[in-house]
Amino acid sequence: MKLLKLFLILIYSVITVQAQNSFIIKDVKVFDGDQIIDETSVRVENGKIIEVSKVITPKKEDEVIDGKGKTLIPALSNAHVHAWSPQSLKEAAMAGVLNVMDMHGVEPYQISMRQLKDSTNYARYYVAGYAATAPNGHGTQFGFPVPTLSKPEDALPFVESRVKANVDYIKIIVEPWKETLSLETVSELIKETHKAKLIAVVHISRLEDAINVLNKNADGLVHIWWDKPIETSELETLTKNKSFFVIPTLLTTLKAFDSMGEDSKQFLKKEELLSEVKKMHDLNIPILAGTDPPNVGINYGSDLYKEMQLLSEAGLNNIEVLKTATSNVAKAFGLKDTGFIKEGYLADLILIDGDVTKDINLIMNQKSIWKEGQILK
Repeated sequence: MKLLKLFLILIYSVITVQAQNSFIIKDVKVFDGDQIIDETSVRVENGKIIEVSKVITPKKEDEVIDGKGKTLIPALSNAHVHAWSPQSLKEAAMAGVLNVMDMHGVEPYQISMRQLKDSTNYARYYVAGYAATAPNGHGTQFGFPVPTLSKPEDALPFVESRVKANVDYIKIIVEPWKETLSLETVSELIKETHKAKLIAVVHISRLEDAINVLNKNADGLVHIWWDKPIETSELETLTKNKSFFVIPTLLTTLKAFDSMGEDSKQFLKKEELLSEVKKMHDLNIPILAGTDPPNVGINYGSDLYKEMQLLSEAGLNNIEVLKTATSNVAKAFGLKDTGFIKEGYLADLILIDGDVTKDINLIMNQKSIWKEGQILK
């Protein structure tokens, strides 16, 4: 009898989960990661998007959610974070940020935090492991031991160690305000990263370093330069010969400038930084939204909206801004089955009151968030 009761409880739990995971959002405006679809419906079953269609006939077990006056978008991704605890991943998820890209941390801690990737109330966690940096370079000052590189020959063992740690990409630091890697070492790191079939992203702060690492085939920049503007002709030359993305981290940079006071006057002003982003966007360089928390007090969740608002100020239209935090990140980092609202993709969704495609500030009006079809509490 006890076994029968346990079996019935188990069956009831499975049916309940399936029922909760089978729903239709009806008559909603959809931003699918590429384009806007006016007044359509989306069916979700068992954590995946099964159908996107004007008319969907409900099944008996379907919950039907009224989407009139609302916008459905893919869940957000933050392309640059440093997450030090599971609470960071929870804070991200509660703001609809279901994927975060960690750019330097303690590998043993990261391994345990990645176990939360299937938990509904936590963001998925992608990592670079330890970033590649020079002895006493940027990234060594945080109180935990960091492997460093002194010469090009160090590149292969460094990349091999990151591969053994099962990282998702390699992060390289070029920061001349401290000891930094030589261009020759950076070049070898990028070569070995590509041999390992991973992408290489580079921390820069100067325009000269940005141009140098892109000419060495870096896949992306995880900050924008802030010492001087780039000539449009030089940027055009780069885009003709190279393919790369940029994570400007505008919010971080501007907050850092505020903390510098008078010292920041030697660097680009806000309007000039925004202009650099617009130059890149106009040349079809993918722009990704990232905020670099917890630096300068930035949080893991809602501060991503501020980055999106800054990208809007830079002159990106609302559709392009939404792409920076959804499909652009998925494409750049090869995230599987997320970043889009399309059949076969994971049901990572945000339902927003109002039309966020017309007013990006409405990103804050989130009504419901689903991770793989399960609603976040």
